[in-house]
Parts: sequence; C-alpha cells; structure tokens
Amino acid sequence: MWLLFAAGSAFFAGVTAILAKCGIRKTDSTVATALRTIVVLVFAWAMVFVVGSQGQIRDIGGTTLLFLILSGLATGASWLCYFKALQLGDINKVVPIDKSSTVLTILLAFLLLGEPIGPFQGIGVVLIAVGTFLMIEKKSREGDTASRGKSWMFYAFGSAIFASLTAILGKVGIQGVESNLGTAIRTGVVLVMAWFMVLVTGKAGAVRQVPRRELIFLVLSGLATGASWLCYYRALQDGPASVVVPIDKLSILVTVAFSYLVFREKLTLRSGCGLLLIVGGTLAMLL
Repeated sequence: MWLLFAAGSAFFAGVTAILAKCGIRKTDSTVATALRTIVVLVFAWAMVFVVGSQGQIRDIGGTTLLFLILSGLATGASWLCYFKALQLGDINKVVPIDKSSTVLTILLAFLLLGEPIGPFQGIGVVLIAVGTFLMIEKKSREGDTASRGKSWMFYAFGSAIFASLTAILGKVGIQGVESNLGTAIRTGVVLVMAWFMVLVTGKAGAVRQVPRRELIFLVLSGLATGASWLCYYRALQDGPASVVVPIDKLSILVTVAFSYLVFREKLTLRSGCGLLLIVGGTLAMLL
C-alpha cells in the first residue's frame, strides 16, 4: 500500500510545480509561499480530523516534536528556495536540480538511519547525479542578466539540500505520531516561518496586490502540495526512505510533460538524455 501512496505523492508533486509557476508570474515568491501554505495547513488539519488522530497530539513526545519542528523548518527553507528558483528560471531546469536531493537523501539515510546502499542504489545515485548535470542550463536565457542567470541555480540547489534534510528529519519525526498529524504539525511550522520571512523582508503590503488569477493557481498549488505531502509521509511511515524518496522524485516526468503543454518549454537533446538518466537512476534504486 505504501507504494501507491508514494506514486500519488509523485503525481501531485509534479502538478504542484506547474500550478505554482502559474501563480508567481507577478506575485513575489516569498508571498506566494506564505499564501499557499495556509491552504496546505487547512488541508492537513482537515485530514487529521477525518482520520480522528487529533487526540494523539497530547501523546507526542518531546523528541518526536523536536524532529517535526526541525523537519518543518527544513521544509520551509526548501520551499522558499524552490519557488524563488521557479520564479527566476525554467521549470525544466529548476526541477531536476531540486530532485537531485535524492542523492543526498540516500547518503544521509545510510549514515543516520542505517539504511543500506546496495549496488543498484549506488548505480542510481551516479545516474541521477550525471543526469542532473546534463539538464543544468549553462547559459542564461535570452534577456536575462548574468546575475539572474546564476541566481536561480543557487536557489535550486538550496531547495535540494533542505529537501533532503526534510526527508531524514521527517522519517525520524513520524515514528511516534500518526502521519497526518505529523504532517499538520510540520505545516504549522512552515506557515510561521513563511510569514515571518514576509514580515522581515517588508513584503506584507504585497499580499493585497496579488492578482486574483494567480491567487487561484496558488490555492490549487497548495491543495496539490497537501495531497502530495499526505501521500508522501504516509508512505514514509510504512516504507524505507531510500525507496519512497526515489519514487517521489519521478514527479519530474509529470512536471516535464505539463511544462511543455502549459509553457511550451522544450528539452534539448542534452536535457533529454539527462532526464532519461535521472529516470533510469530512480528506477534502479527500486530494484
């Protein structure tokens, strides 16, 4: 059953990137992150009451709560970096770097959780690393400045690093709590962090200036994220992180397909080879 949840996580995660890109054309990425997190939080707590796990909040131990908070902070940092990268760069370039968090997650799962790295996992790590390198755009897009051309890559790698920490901390944090409740608590941490960043950066006034059309896309993106999270952490609770995470990263196929249909972003021969290597490496980890 956890395999189905992992696959669901991949689909909704892939749709999230497309919807988010539509919602940040004019809206500041930090403001967008704060707004869509509200939707995710409502969605997450609704699921808590649906499954009836709200009463377990009193039984959460201090260590579990600490790791949930740390996981939430890592998620918040990953989101802020990710949506800033999406705003500055092409989806087909940002998403592969973000998905490279698989490599670091596998290594951290081995070092911190004791999950073994078999020969296929090792091959998968190499293929994903090479594939990501091939998909990285070396030249900035036409009309971009050199500074902007490099900045999206910086944010994309930041997103990948924090995403890998999220997976490890989340795996530890949900050992002693129902997965939906754990997701809701983590989302609350993300919400506080996101709005704190909005206030600190002086962007509170921009909240009223968000176009209605983009707000709709941000809401839809939040719903997709909520669905992805609930599937992802439900899969993590029953399955090994070294398998759940690679399946989740197959969302890149969904993202690439929709990025072409919606934004007409095309893959070059180099990028296409990179995508095949990433998918091949991901599948290798499942053997």
